[in-house]
Amino acid sequence: MGTLRLGVLASHNGSNLAALHQASLLPDSDFTISVTISNNSSSGALAYARDHGVPTRHLSGHTHPDTKALDNAMRATLVEHGVDLVVTAGFMRKLGPIVRETFSSRIINIHPALLPAFGGVGFFGNRVHQAVLDSGDKISGPTVHLVDDEYDTGEIIAQSEVPVLPDDTVDTLAARVLAAEHILLPTVVRQLASGHQLHRNKN
Repeated sequence: MGTLRLGVLASHNGSNLAALHQASLLPDSDFTISVTISNNSSSGALAYARDHGVPTRHLSGHTHPDTKALDNAMRATLVEHGVDLVVTAGFMRKLGPIVRETFSSRIINIHPALLPAFGGVGFFGNRVHQAVLDSGDKISGPTVHLVDDEYDTGEIIAQSEVPVLPDDTVDTLAARVLAAEHILLPTVVRQLASGHQLHRNKN
């Protein structure tokens, strides 16, 4: 079956990228990170990838002002690196239709709330955690789901619950959820890698 090849897309610190990379180094992980793409040339994700020998690419509205050209460049980069599974982890840009079609059912995202609640347009980063606190919910946690044509509506693959404590702030809740993300995402990818039946790229 071979090793599952990941393309990881991230916009900021890249802590989930780091968690995935460290997991990929474990015995029998069955997956590797083939390329890291960021729309932020100064992102921590790109810095981490470069420091650890992972191929990188900065692709954004600055490199490709035309959205279709950017979509094509993203697809070409993923195909060039033989990517089987695309992982969006804090990637602050909606993937274009060309990438979504090429990698249909082979794109996963991690979201910092228990979907379907607190998802959709405008629900990202600390906005999600503030909404959870405002709701009074006692449980939160990350969700890994398939990416489709809308924000946060794809099939849920796995979730991990964390408590919302009475004295939580956005920052303390965010830290607790992020720690759970760092466990959940590599676990899901490792499970997919151990039994993946993913179709190769549509050329």
